Amino acid sequence: MEVRRMRQIAQVVCAGLGMVALSTPAFAQAAPGAAGGLNLIDIAQNMSGIAIAVAIVLFIMSFWSVGVAIERIYTYNQARKQSKLYAPQVAKHLKDGRLKEAIALSASKDYRYSHLAKVVLAGLQEYQFQQETGGASLNREDVLDTVRRSIQRATALTASDLKKGVSTLATIGSTAPFVGLLGTVVGVINAFVGIASTGSGGIGAVSAGIAEALIETALGLFVAIPAVWFYNFLTSRIEYFNVEMDNSSSELVDYFIKKTA
Repeated sequence: MEVRRMRQIAQVVCAGLGMVALSTPAFAQAAPGAAGGLNLIDIAQNMSGIAIAVAIVLFIMSFWSVGVAIERIYTYNQARKQSKLYAPQVAKHLKDGRLKEAIALSASKDYRYSHLAKVVLAGLQEYQFQQETGGASLNREDVLDTVRRSIQRATALTASDLKKGVSTLATIGSTAPFVGLLGTVVGVINAFVGIASTGSGGIGAVSAGIAEALIETALGLFVAIPAVWFYNFLTSRIEYFNVEMDNSSSELVDYFIKKTA
């Protein structure tokens, strides 16, 4: 819990600093010939309520997407490292016929992130259960089919667990530009309101509204681009894990076929 809390705090700080770094330089400089310039604080003070609400929604979306990405990357790295250590050890136990040791290794907390350990554990436990209780009343093919179904269920559950939160990145990546566009429309409306209220089409009447619109556009893109990148990256990792689980499942079934021959 402490690790997750620290990751959440870190992603909030990084995302907030990124937003400030992106937005401030473009609007902090004074316009040519003007006595002063628009800065982020002035623009925020002049924003309408709808524009502020849109900006808050975009900030929340940014924090959420970065938090999900950090948590998933950490989980995937742990899964890859633990599976790399787990595979040769469980293979050695199975080669030597030590089924109980292989089950104990698969259930160890040292491999709680390993996707391979979860799949192999389900197959080993089902096979042991059939050998100790129901194996006598089932023929060889029925035992193997039962083990296959158990492995398939474990693979499906593990794949679903690996995908947890990743769909959120796709949603954020696809909707953030439209949320930013809503803020852009509001900013343009405010610019025309400024023209109407002053009776002049000069830059002073529309600068605040245009700046507000551009900031909302930039925020929408700033949220969407990393979310789409993270989604594609994590999806490729999930596909790789699925291939590993399928290969391990096939190898385990082949082991049981040879063992029951």
